[in-house]
Amino acid sequence: MTPSAATGRPPALRWVLALTAVAGLVVALDQLVVATALDTIRRDLGASMADLEWTVNAFGLGFAALLIPAAELGDRIGRKRAYLSGLLLFAAASAGCALAPTTGVLIGARAVQGAAAALLSPAALALLTEATPPRRRGAVMGVYAAVTGLAVVGGPLVGGAVAQGLAWQWIFWINVPVIAVVVPLARAVLTEHTGRPTPPDVPGIALAATSMFALVWALVRSGSAGWGSAEVLGTLVAGGVALAAFAVRQATAAHPMLPTRLLRQPAFAAGNLSALLLTASLFGTVFFLAQYLQVALGHSPLGAGLRFLPWTATLFLIAPVAGRLQDRIGPRTLICAGLLLQGAGMLWIGVNAHQHQGYGASVAALVLSGAGTSMAMPAQQTTVMTAAPPALMGKAAGTFTTVRQLGGALGIAVMAAVFGSVGGEASPAAFTHGFSAAVTVAGALALVGAAFGLLAPGRRRAAVPDDPADDGTGHAVQEELGAH
Repeated sequence: MTPSAATGRPPALRWVLALTAVAGLVVALDQLVVATALDTIRRDLGASMADLEWTVNAFGLGFAALLIPAAELGDRIGRKRAYLSGLLLFAAASAGCALAPTTGVLIGARAVQGAAAALLSPAALALLTEATPPRRRGAVMGVYAAVTGLAVVGGPLVGGAVAQGLAWQWIFWINVPVIAVVVPLARAVLTEHTGRPTPPDVPGIALAATSMFALVWALVRSGSAGWGSAEVLGTLVAGGVALAAFAVRQATAAHPMLPTRLLRQPAFAAGNLSALLLTASLFGTVFFLAQYLQVALGHSPLGAGLRFLPWTATLFLIAPVAGRLQDRIGPRTLICAGLLLQGAGMLWIGVNAHQHQGYGASVAALVLSGAGTSMAMPAQQTTVMTAAPPALMGKAAGTFTTVRQLGGALGIAVMAAVFGSVGGEASPAAFTHGFSAAVTVAGALALVGAAFGLLAPGRRRAAVPDDPADDGTGHAVQEELGAH
């Protein structure tokens, strides 16, 4: 029988993992699933290139700008309540995207999707971390990372298949029945958790939202407006000032949103900084590889998506194994080795593109890069979340997810600048030159991330013994978390 919150007993860990992983899958998939359907949307709604750009970026803006405030809200109203509210709002916004008669409505609905994801994602990650005994967090985070990582590189495949086989609206409709099944299960299974009951830091909330919105706006607009434009420079400066003011506020406030003692922990910094660069490398490569396969190599949207499968399968198979291994050897080795492999794979792909070799020459590089990403992602999540006490897990999850969103925007913006300076879209040959340079930068970003991984914790000196009272259903979770 399914454990129920009404019994007062902690839910089975497998149920918490399944429910939170589905939420992570839905959010991660919708970030990139639209990429290979943009041409179909353009024809159907008469969209301009600027409209298509905002169709992709509106989600990221809403997501990044509201993540830290939404995590604070979840700590106050309860993480289960925030999780359920985020799911329902995400379903409503998805229906709005599918029913959109114009690109303006579609862009607005995508922004609401991002806001819902901001409420949902940190709550889901905090619920999962709280339900997992410390000795099992590596394995559990490995499964969670595999599911969300699968969505990141599987988005172009799903988008291409749905747009080519059905209609672009089904990219969004598919979320509605999935969430309709998850919500009643989550209501019955999950238990409520709240953070420390302190007065709200209203100035901190405003500064966090303002800084993230301005920084992501600048990164998103850098490609079309130019890095030297008044718009991009102005929003970068405004975002930097707001971020600095937020840091000062957190250091001086009586009840800060993000306690500075978290930021001073090497493990917390290592997990976040390495995740920033991993995501920058990953998202930038996915963005340009999907186009390279179509523009330079001549594959269809579905064909391009299928050629992501070596990357996808690697993430799905290796991340759970790496998570379990992390519990024995510590996260530092996996973060550093994983990002080194990811960087090597990206550099290999760049060399192949420069030499005008076909897709087959890069299959091994995709597998190598995917294996590295699979090793590093769960270790980064565990490092960040384990550094936070239970009362601050919502804030830690919100910070980690915000950093990853910034990383995605940063990677695409930097690689787009390199792509435009070296190559372009004038011809397949020009696109290949730009892609080769851009993916080489992606490899360099991953290698820098490996250096930050050196700050992560190493192997534990003493393993936590198995608790005989823990029968796998989470009954000993609260005692372990309290001890941690």
